[in-house]
Amino acid sequence: MSQAPLYPSSVALPGTLTLAPILTALALAGCAASPNQPTGVIDITVKPGDTGTCESTPCQVKLVMPPGKGTYEVTGNEVRVGTFPAGQTVALGGYWQSQKFAIVGAGVPPVYVYIPADR
Repeated sequence: MSQAPLYPSSVALPGTLTLAPILTALALAGCAASPNQPTGVIDITVKPGDTGTCESTPCQVKLVMPPGKGTYEVTGNEVRVGTFPAGQTVALGGYWQSQKFAIVGAGVPPVYVYIPADR
């Protein structure tokens, strides 16, 4: 006499075998579309939308300015850093604390640079 299995076998529904790879591909595409997360020791180069980590203090920060004409003002933690030419990679200076850099009037997302506290 045969016994019924303790756990029913899974039954594949039509389309489920093709749905899993599609969902996996969409999940991986979402990861690829996330903002850049650069890291650096002593210095770091970031662009609008980045969230970077510098592993030492002070950290020399370079910013890739958005394209355009003329110049943009850059602020760090809402304090004016300077005015820099569009389309260039510029040196913002050395920082001892984490910063949120904004490029005023460019219509681009801010840049976050995390810098460890000196112990």
